[in-house]
Amino acid sequence: MRILILGGSQFLGRAIASHACAAGHDVTCAARGLAGPIAAGARFVRIDRDVADGLTPLTGETFDAVVDVSRHPGQVRRAVAALKRPGVHWTFVSTVSVYADNRIPGQRADSAPLREPVSADIAHSTDAIYGAAKVACEQAVGSDAFICRAGLIAGPEDPTGRFAYWPARLARGGEVLAPGSPEDAVQLIDVRDLAQWIVHAAEVRLTSIYDGIGPARSRGEFLAECASALDASCTFTWVDRAFLEAHDVRRWAGPRSLPLWLPLPDFDGFMTRDTSPAREAGLTARPFAATARDTLHWLRASNGPVVGLSADEEGAVLSAWHARGVTAAAIRPGP
Repeated sequence: MRILILGGSQFLGRAIASHACAAGHDVTCAARGLAGPIAAGARFVRIDRDVADGLTPLTGETFDAVVDVSRHPGQVRRAVAALKRPGVHWTFVSTVSVYADNRIPGQRADSAPLREPVSADIAHSTDAIYGAAKVACEQAVGSDAFICRAGLIAGPEDPTGRFAYWPARLARGGEVLAPGSPEDAVQLIDVRDLAQWIVHAAEVRLTSIYDGIGPARSRGEFLAECASALDASCTFTWVDRAFLEAHDVRRWAGPRSLPLWLPLPDFDGFMTRDTSPAREAGLTARPFAATARDTLHWLRASNGPVVGLSADEEGAVLSAWHARGVTAAAIRPGP
């Protein structure tokens, strides 16, 4: 099968290209070529999706399947106009940020309400309109495609440094600042599992809309499983939302954050989505332990990015917590 990946030079795009090449497909990656090298075995075509004729280098080529990971509605509209043809399987990688309600647990892709899309005159997404821009992208692609709404993507080569914070921190051992409670949910997908499923979807010509994430697990299980896999000696001190926010510990990602943490109940539904339809359609999720081990190996081999609280920042918050006279609840990873 001839597969065109619009992108393919970074993280998920490169993982899709790698898996497709390993499966014996003829893979073309079309991109500016600025984010990084493409996967071994793939062909590179330089394009610029921000200009009207930027897809011209692909003129005359035919493909059996197209995968688009863009976040920009203008880019998606131009790709659909230039490349979407009858008989071509189309995958668009969207996001769970398209959903309008993050409070209700257990929502499904086929029924959860969406954000209002950005207006047709907005061509580029920003962080502030990311979810609404992806809704506009989905609408441009149409209902006859495979739309994969990805959740938090983890694993080797992650340029965001989000998930990487946890294996890097756990490997240091000692007292670990853990946000919320051990019962809070965590939901993610290893980039390699998501890539495999996207290639599978093209092979079997899967269509419709799915949430591309693994099943929800508790944060306590997540941290204990990762620590055990890394043979790390850790205790976990669970600190509540009010205290974290009062000490400027930030949510989800970025400097001074505790990655993968979102305040509850505001985000009770964000990492508790019902992804059984995706699993029934072939998505598999490897254990947290495997993702943690492989991510730590990649971090040490490549000096990859880690984003979150520094050791000094974490220590200061823990000291302040203990100074309140609160007896911290602690758990240890199993053998």
